[in-house]
Amino acid sequence: MPRVRSLLLGAAATVLLATIAPQAFAATARLTATVTQTSVWNTGYGADVVIANSGDAAASGWTVEFDLPAGTTVSRAWSATMTANGNHYRFTNLGWNGTVAPGATVSFGFNAVNGGLPSNCTLNGAPCSDATPGTPPPTTTPPAPSTPPTSTPPAGPIVDVSTAAQLSAALAAATPGQTIRLAPGTYHGAFVARTTAIASAPITVTGPPTAILTNPDSSGTNPGCSVPAEGFDPGYGFWLYGAAHWHLTGFTVAGARKGIMIDASPFVTIDGVQVRDIGDEGVHFRRSSSDGVLRNSRIFNTGLTQPAYGEGVYLGSANSNWSCYGNSGGMDASDRVSVLGNWIGPGVAAEHVDIKEGTSGGVLRGNTFDGRGIAGQNSADSWVDAKGSDYLIEDNTGSFGTPGTFANGYETHNPTAGSGCGNVWRGNVSDLGGVGKWAINVTSTSKCAGNLNVVHASNTVTRATGGLTNIAVTP
Repeated sequence: MPRVRSLLLGAAATVLLATIAPQAFAATARLTATVTQTSVWNTGYGADVVIANSGDAAASGWTVEFDLPAGTTVSRAWSATMTANGNHYRFTNLGWNGTVAPGATVSFGFNAVNGGLPSNCTLNGAPCSDATPGTPPPTTTPPAPSTPPTSTPPAGPIVDVSTAAQLSAALAAATPGQTIRLAPGTYHGAFVARTTAIASAPITVTGPPTAILTNPDSSGTNPGCSVPAEGFDPGYGFWLYGAAHWHLTGFTVAGARKGIMIDASPFVTIDGVQVRDIGDEGVHFRRSSSDGVLRNSRIFNTGLTQPAYGEGVYLGSANSNWSCYGNSGGMDASDRVSVLGNWIGPGVAAEHVDIKEGTSGGVLRGNTFDGRGIAGQNSADSWVDAKGSDYLIEDNTGSFGTPGTFANGYETHNPTAGSGCGNVWRGNVSDLGGVGKWAINVTSTSKCAGNLNVVHASNTVTRATGGLTNIAVTP
């Protein structure tokens, strides 16, 4: 089992905080910060820092600072903005997690190289073990992730794992009909699966949300077009390559360079997972990984390393990458992927769903898009960019609030002939925050002659500078 070690920063772990009754006329926030080592490995450790408010008023904004001993450094942080001056580290809240409501907590995490522990911790300038005041803000913390659905595991042997080495071995030896069951804990490593299963006997990897897969640092030489190779670690949290009919349920991928990557793996189902604190994109169906399903999952805080590539969900590949990821016909035909009932955002730096040219026939239904944190880099300024064709986009709810850059709720583009056409919007609810122009912006009709995009009157919009759509509405 991974070793877990908890510390109250700035004081011994056994020290109890005194309860000081607030004066009746002055509600105040009272903040403390606690660090927990979530995993330890030979060359370092991972940790979460939890900021708790035991007061009776909300706090707005936080800054945690601490020192590390010589020889220990922070290699990566998530859910906070990090700066360093020598061995002194400073972490400040992001736009979406600065609020700490009474009785609530927020958190950030980091990975350290070598084993030295933090010291001289301060929270908003006071010792981390002391309470500090704050003022109520206008925003709230993001909602808790959906509870993963429960179901009877498929027939076949169950392999219980509790360490990274056991997980890697189980993935390498997986057979159709098998279930790999994760114990709570943090699994640090490069996890790749390459076994093809069948519809009647899928391979399942399942675990609770407290089973966390992390892989922040890529290493080795990329053999070209990102294919598995000895000694090559692309920094993916979980990688399916040529692995059809896998089911991934319940667990968390956090602190990785990329989240869940599905390559040349059709009929993959991802259900009730959490993907957070990711350097680039969260979930990517690539190399003609068709007929997949992503549902009941929560994806937030992506694009920490490269905001321009911080999509929540990425379907297919840009035509400039088809030479690597395209099929024999040239395009990346990751077709008929269904994205259903997910909560995506806040802190998703690029599109919440980027539908690439060359893909077709997918469904986006019942998702919630929280646009806080869209960075606007690389023309990423909408919840959904539909460059694929013949998608059904219905019953989704989207909102936008600061911080971020926002142009429209949904957009179409036509980078290749026939792409970005034939998509249908129905029953979507859009709140553009007084910033976005159109709920649905169709950039061209002439490029889609004979297969027009359709916007039904059942879509609604509020707080738009333009309106529902820039094309004629269909009843």
